Amino acid sequence: MQITAAELAGHIDQTLLKPTVGFAAASEWMDAQVGAGFASLCVSPFLVPLAAQKLAGSSTLVCSVCGFPLGYANTESKAEEAAHLVQLGCVEVDMVMNVAALLEGEDSFVHDDIAAVVASVDHESNGIGIVKVILETGHLDEAEIDRASRICAKAVAHYVKTSTGFGPRGASVRDVEIMRAAVGPDLGVKAAGGIRALETALAMLEAGASRIGASAGLEIVGALAERG
Repeated sequence: MQITAAELAGHIDQTLLKPTVGFAAASEWMDAQVGAGFASLCVSPFLVPLAAQKLAGSSTLVCSVCGFPLGYANTESKAEEAAHLVQLGCVEVDMVMNVAALLEGEDSFVHDDIAAVVASVDHESNGIGIVKVILETGHLDEAEIDRASRICAKAVAHYVKTSTGFGPRGASVRDVEIMRAAVGPDLGVKAAGGIRALETALAMLEAGASRIGASAGLEIVGALAERG
């Protein structure tokens, strides 16, 4: 795959969601990312105001998570959380789908859960906010991944995303292929979970991912830059 280091960085959501990282460590981490050209910094919800401050004037957006990492919060709670994140300065919200409802075939519930978050983000951001729906593909078979992706598209989400990084497994190339086939060319597909090496990131992009979620973004981009 022909891609420059700068182009690769623009596909990456550089991620910091460890539950043990507080304000001081996060501030130092954010300082190291500013100027790297990432699509976003995806941080824990309580760190959103700090990220908004650090990234002010930057092309890198503030991203955070909703209903994370299990996805089984009430729909109203998810929508309220997403709206509050936008109020704090978040532009992109990665929400977790209700996996249990999908597995039981409650597709209407899954759709309405996602649509409520999309509507809340759209309202609070005046239409510029982005919602990525985490399917947690490690719990799903191929048919369920396809079905979940199509539900997300019908609910007018902007991206489908593989994993939280806290589930049974991370992303696979096959996950991405199924998701891209299901949603077509117009929706985003985000591969996340266990992506630490350049070759893995490139394989995900080749398979149809438009974003990569990784905590090793600097290392991944650096490896490509070293190739010259």
